[in-house]
Amino acid sequence: MIEQILALQTTKTEKIKQLLELGFTRTQVAELMGVGYGFVQNVYAKYVSNQTSTRGNTKFKPIHFNRQFGVEIEAYNVTKAKLKRELIKLGIRVEIENYNHTTKTHWKIITDASIRGANGFEIVSPILKGEDGLEQLKKVCQALKNCNAYINKSCGLHIHFDASQFKLKQFKNILLNYASLENVIDMFLPNSRRANNNNYCKSIINHKSAIENASTIHQLTAAIPQRYNKLNTKSYTKYKTIEFRHHSGTVEFDKIHNWIVFLHNLVEYSKDKRVSQVHFETLKTFNQPKVYTYLNNRKEELAA
Repeated sequence: MIEQILALQTTKTEKIKQLLELGFTRTQVAELMGVGYGFVQNVYAKYVSNQTSTRGNTKFKPIHFNRQFGVEIEAYNVTKAKLKRELIKLGIRVEIENYNHTTKTHWKIITDASIRGANGFEIVSPILKGEDGLEQLKKVCQALKNCNAYINKSCGLHIHFDASQFKLKQFKNILLNYASLENVIDMFLPNSRRANNNNYCKSIINHKSAIENASTIHQLTAAIPQRYNKLNTKSYTKYKTIEFRHHSGTVEFDKIHNWIVFLHNLVEYSKDKRVSQVHFETLKTFNQPKVYTYLNNRKEELAA
């Protein structure tokens, strides 16, 4: 697909637009096209503007990732001091801290007692936004790989999205859509994260009735009673975020990036839509072809 786009007898602008529609970041598009980032940014700005003006169309079209978010990565086999040195080398502001739930303006490395393995830790981001945030995350993943960070079944990946602007309809749709698709999402995640196999990311399927009956956001956040679920609403009270706890531990940027974009697409789709059919191909409804291909390939790998 990439080669076909690059070979098209058309303008650079049109090629850039098509690459953006496939889900590539602006940095990646600039590298593929051999042009400056500023040129891609100008095309991107017009592209997002056009998407926003046509969002009311019946057919859903994913928009680019521009959301405030936070990341928590659990791993082991690296001392905190070694990881801090590697992160600083890559330009990441980071501190080693005692276990805490306070949002900082820097990355923090803390202890997590739930992680099995020597030198277990959790690295927690500050509030990140859009593509710039993804670029920071990419450097953090590189540092983790440089240090030979390990993951096992006790490790998880938690993603927070800013929910401060969510209206009741969208918030409810997110929860109901996620619950409806939970078994489908399980298919592209390891068995240790499926159904109720993990005490730190329990199913939310049985809470659908309480979610549906909620008439305020307060009632909605109370519909899922505790935070150790695949989707945690308890973070809304303290941080005004919604936390996705479903994904297995990983230090691979490609996996984290695709998961974040998938969640972003689901949140955008849920602004005014609910899932009507539940099977794997439903994911095509609200994801870019590149993201859907990634999810399908993961499903096939894990089924092998």
